[in-house]
Amino acid sequence: MPNGNVIRGARVGSAPMRPDERHQPAPRQDVTYWCRNDHRVDIRIAADVEPPALWDCPRCGLPAGRDAQNPPGRVRAEPYKSHLAYVKERRTAEEGEALLAEALAALRRRRGE
Repeated sequence: MPNGNVIRGARVGSAPMRPDERHQPAPRQDVTYWCRNDHRVDIRIAADVEPPALWDCPRCGLPAGRDAQNPPGRVRAEPYKSHLAYVKERRTAEEGEALLAEALAALRRRRGE
């Protein structure tokens, strides 16, 4: 009876078949991008797709473009907004006062005041 440490179906020296024996890799193309900080980004994508115009630089996070002489600039990110800022975009001050008064009235009714 074998002990519990045996891996079934494996033997010493066994290895998976090499990929070129099993299938052909899909055709690929090399695409190069450059960012504002002169970082070069080389990627490989499928040959039958159009490469994207922009790619994020893995070193600095800036957008990178295909033109080395004229890389894209920094993308302007929207500033952080709090929940209150979003609420103020949807409601006027008068609507906010009316909602607050309604909520306080409901709270007082529940408490029996």
